[in-house]
Amino acid sequence: MDKVKCECSHLNPYGTIICESCGKPIKENESTELLNMRYEGSARRSQTYNTNVVDKIWNFFSSVKVGVWLIVITLIASAVGTIFPQEMYIPTSADPALYYEEEYGFLGDAYYQLGFHNLYTSWWFVLLLGLIGVSLIVASIDRGIPLYRSLKNQRVTKHDNFLKRQRMFSTTKRGDDEEQLLEEIIFRLKEKRYRVRKENGSILAEKGRFSRWGPYVNHVGLIIFLLGAMLRSVPGMHLDDDMWVREGETKAIDGTDHTYYLKNEKFTFEVYDEENDQYSEALERVQQPIPKNYQSDIILYKAGEKLPGAKPELEKVKEYSIQVNKPLKFEDFAVFQVDYRQEMRKMNFKLENSETGKALGKFKVDLLNPKEVYKLDNGRKVVLQNYFPDFYFDAENNKPATKTNIPNNPAFIFKMFTPETPKGEIAFIGIRQNLDPSNDNQYKITFDGIETEFITGLTVKKDKTLPMLLIGGIIFMLGVVQGLYWNHRRIWVKITEDEVWMAAHTNKNWYGVKREVDDVTTKLGINQLVDYQEGKEPNN
Repeated sequence: MDKVKCECSHLNPYGTIICESCGKPIKENESTELLNMRYEGSARRSQTYNTNVVDKIWNFFSSVKVGVWLIVITLIASAVGTIFPQEMYIPTSADPALYYEEEYGFLGDAYYQLGFHNLYTSWWFVLLLGLIGVSLIVASIDRGIPLYRSLKNQRVTKHDNFLKRQRMFSTTKRGDDEEQLLEEIIFRLKEKRYRVRKENGSILAEKGRFSRWGPYVNHVGLIIFLLGAMLRSVPGMHLDDDMWVREGETKAIDGTDHTYYLKNEKFTFEVYDEENDQYSEALERVQQPIPKNYQSDIILYKAGEKLPGAKPELEKVKEYSIQVNKPLKFEDFAVFQVDYRQEMRKMNFKLENSETGKALGKFKVDLLNPKEVYKLDNGRKVVLQNYFPDFYFDAENNKPATKTNIPNNPAFIFKMFTPETPKGEIAFIGIRQNLDPSNDNQYKITFDGIETEFITGLTVKKDKTLPMLLIGGIIFMLGVVQGLYWNHRRIWVKITEDEVWMAAHTNKNWYGVKREVDDVTTKLGINQLVDYQEGKEPNN
C-alpha cells in the first residue's frame, strides 16, 4: 500500500498513527484525548495487514496473548514432568517399563505410557519451545523495527497537536528574551544528563533511550536460551547415558562412535568403620553399612584405524581413578561415577548320590559365559541343557523363561551322565529350588557356593549447549536490568508567538520525570507541568 505523506513532507508507512517526524496525528481531528505513544504510533504489520495466509500467520505469532498462552502451556507441561522422576533420575539398573508401575502404581504406568518419563526431550515439548521462539522473533520484528524507525526519524520541532495531547503539558507567557530562556533551559537539562537538541526555537531533551530496547534484549536472550534447549535433542550436541563395566572388561564409550574405550581395571568399595568413634552413633542409627568411597580405576583407550569386521587396535590415552564428583574428562566428554552393584559371577555345584549324599565331583558355571559340558572324574559329566539368567515361569506358555540377560535369578536345566546312568538324568536347579522331574534320580546337583563381583555404574555426559544456555541467560538478565532500572524520558520545549510550551513523556516512572522538570521550571519561573491522568483531557 502507498505511503502516507505528512504536511511536514515526511513519508510514513501505511498504517502509521502518528507522524514519525513531527508527531502530527495522521487522522487529524478535534479530539483532545491523550495520544497513544505506545511504539510511538508507528505502523505495525500485524495491525495493518490481514489479507492473505502469510498475514494471518504473522498476526497470530505477533500476538502477545498467543505468546503468553504458549508459555503457560509449556509451564504446565514442565510441571507435569516433575510429578514423577524423569527416566534419567531413576536407578540406572531399573527397567522404566516396570519401574514406574511398581513404584507409583496405575498413575506411574500411565505416566510412562504417555511418554512423560522423557518429557523434556519429547518432540511435542521441543515443538512448544520452537513455537515460543517463533513468537518471540515475530513479535520483536513486528514492534522493534517500527519503534527504531520512529525514534530515529523524530524531529526536534513537533506539531502543536502532538505537544498538547501529551500526558504532561504546560504553557507559560513568554518573556522578552526567549533565546536566553532556551539557553537556560538547555543548561539546566544538561545538568540532569539529558542529551539536548535545538532547532528553530524548539528543544528536544532526551535520555535513557537505550532502555526502550530492554524487552528486545530479553527476547534475544530467550531465543538463544530456547535454541540451546532445543539443540539438546540434536545428536552430538547432548549426551547423558549410563554404562556398566565389570572388572577387567573393556567397553566402547557411548556417543564416541566406537572411537574411545574404557577398561575397568579395578573397582574399590569402602565403608565407614563401625569401630570409629566419630561415626559409631550414626552407623548404629542407620543399621547398615554406609559407603565411604567407591571408585573405578580405569584405562582410557582410543581406537586406531580398523578394517571392517576386525577388532580395533586400542591405544592407551590415560589412566585415571574415577570417584564421585571427580569425573574423567576428555574432549567434550565427562565420565562420572554414579553407582555400583554386586552381581553373581560364578556358581559352584556338586554332583552327589541322592541316597548317600556322597560328593562325586564338583564343577563351576560362569554365569556370563557358561559352558555346555562339564566333565567330572570317572567318566561322569554334566550337560547344561538350558540356562535362564533371570528366571521366571511364563504361565501363558507354561514354560520357564528369563526376563533379562543379567544373572539376577539364575536357573539351570542339567542332564547328568554317569556310568550307572548312561541315558542321563534331568535336574532343574534354581535359587532355593532343586527339582527332580522324574522323582527317581539316582544323582542330584547341589549348590556349593557363589562367587560375586562388583560392577561399576558410570554416566557419560556431553553438553555442547551449555555455552548457549549461559549466554542466553546472561543476555536475558542484562535486558531485565536495562528495561527495569532505566526509563526513556523526553522533554519538548516550543516557543510560540506569545507562549512557551513544554511537554514531557516517559515510558514509565512519571513521578520521576515530573520531579526533574519541576526542578527546572521552578528555578526559571516557568509554570510546572500538569499531569493529565488517564480519563482527563489537557487544556487547549
